[in-house]
Amino acid sequence: MPEPSDPQPFPVLSPFPELLPDLRAIPFLRDATPEALADAADEVQWFSLPGGSALFEAGDPAEALFFVVSGSLGVFRPLPGGKSEFIAHLRPGEPVGEMSLIAGEPHTSSVFALRDTELLRVERAGFNRLVRAHPSLMQNLARVMMFRLRQSRRRSPRAEPRVFALISASRTIDLAMRARMLKTALEGIGRRACILGDEAEHQASTWFDELERNHDIVLLITPIADTNWFRLCLRQADRIWILARSDARPSNPLLPDDRSPARQFRLVDLVLLHHDGSAPAASAEEWYNACDAARLFHWRGISGDDNARLARTMAGLSVGLVLSGGGARAYAHIGVIKALRDARLPIDLVGGTSMGAIIAACVALGWDDDEIDWRIRRAFVESNPLGDYTLPVVALTRGHRVNMRLAEHFGNVLIEDMKLPFFCVSTDLAHGVTRIHRTGLLRAALRATISLPGILPPVVTEDSAVLVDGAVVNNFPVDIMQEAHRGFTIGVDVARETGIHARDFLNPPTFFRWVATRGFQSAPPIASLLMRTATIGMTPWAGREKTDLLIIPELQHIEMRDWKSYDKATSSGYQAAVESLKSLQGALRRMSTG
Repeated sequence: MPEPSDPQPFPVLSPFPELLPDLRAIPFLRDATPEALADAADEVQWFSLPGGSALFEAGDPAEALFFVVSGSLGVFRPLPGGKSEFIAHLRPGEPVGEMSLIAGEPHTSSVFALRDTELLRVERAGFNRLVRAHPSLMQNLARVMMFRLRQSRRRSPRAEPRVFALISASRTIDLAMRARMLKTALEGIGRRACILGDEAEHQASTWFDELERNHDIVLLITPIADTNWFRLCLRQADRIWILARSDARPSNPLLPDDRSPARQFRLVDLVLLHHDGSAPAASAEEWYNACDAARLFHWRGISGDDNARLARTMAGLSVGLVLSGGGARAYAHIGVIKALRDARLPIDLVGGTSMGAIIAACVALGWDDDEIDWRIRRAFVESNPLGDYTLPVVALTRGHRVNMRLAEHFGNVLIEDMKLPFFCVSTDLAHGVTRIHRTGLLRAALRATISLPGILPPVVTEDSAVLVDGAVVNNFPVDIMQEAHRGFTIGVDVARETGIHARDFLNPPTFFRWVATRGFQSAPPIASLLMRTATIGMTPWAGREKTDLLIIPELQHIEMRDWKSYDKATSSGYQAAVESLKSLQGALRRMSTG
């Protein structure tokens, strides 16, 4: 749960009506009678909450109803393990805490000021007096609550950041030019944007609120500097984007120590700029750590796809692709990717589990359809990648073939250097947790995510983690993709519930008889047994309901170990994607035809 770096005492409330704004600006009171407005003015109290301070936390009793006058609040839902999930921004005119107050229950989420915020407070007793005297006010609030409930069931624009601070790590970066490029790209996808420099330094908070009402995205631009404007940008931003040159080295830490909410809640992204012919002076990981960034993006050159991709991410229109595990059935992902590209649908982030992660890595590296086809055929189709069977001690295979093929095709590529943001998941058996791989050596992460227990030896790391296939706990990591962006999520699920046949276990031959009659290229029944055992706890449909577009190829006759079924699986994936794309609606359809 986010915590203020230096907790503030609860502010002193002011009951004086002359300090109150026009109450009609609050939707709850917009249609109120003059008498109701007069009574409301007697009940409300005005106060200011410094950026980074908590209005209330999850579990606190609901003792009052609040309304945002100016500024912005953030709503955070507590998650297991002490973490929290950012849910929504609360902006001027919106009520806060109304559901808990009406239900008479403690708050289920925490609310923090994301910037200096002015609010109105109505105590429970005062609220009860108001609605008893003016029942129509309760109807107004009920409409607001119903709207909130509907929004919570789908992607809500309330959760989108709208004010971005573009901060250059070097004065040699043409920040104004980069901001103009983003503004043009944003307007190209139907978003109104404006750019502000230090000429806006002395504007009042209400002026910024009005600017937000008239624009979808506000870009504040500043270099890192000891200026009032730089500090104002940090305080005012919903999210901070640090633009840095890859051919320079960072200081660590890069930003000064401050209490800005975006820093406290780690709403900071790194955009690493690449110039043709310039060799990197520092690794992407060094920059990533210096910024304490939540996400890393690359901007190569001043033209091409990266500018459009960053604009989509900023506008909440990015497209994330999640590919499930499924052994050889994951070949279908290749057909899906071809169909998405044929439909000109952008892919901005990609992730997956097990064999799905292998295909996702091909996309994140920027390989075209022909290269993906060639590499996957060479690595997995031409000979069984799991064919180096051995009398098992920790696994049925030695894993040498898999290691060699991962090294051949992915070399020493680092995840943080890939063209697209990428992740894959593995399962840490030593600690009983899911591990998300977003940085480090790509082939090491892929080796971990495909290590089905008993089939491949596990990966043991320097911190004594024992990593096996991510499918053991999360075969379709849509939830992880949703944490990485606020755009559209396309999921491709090729898993199946069974994949095991009783006939294989009736009077089975000995190991040596199996090898003598079938050789080492055909997997013995124990392979299916171990695969099914490793994934028995996996709910086949888990994660499907969280996708914006779900693609399920028809693969009934393809087993996880049917490595020769490449053409049939890719064709099924392509056809399933073509059919699913017919259901596209709204902004996602507009992007697919642009």
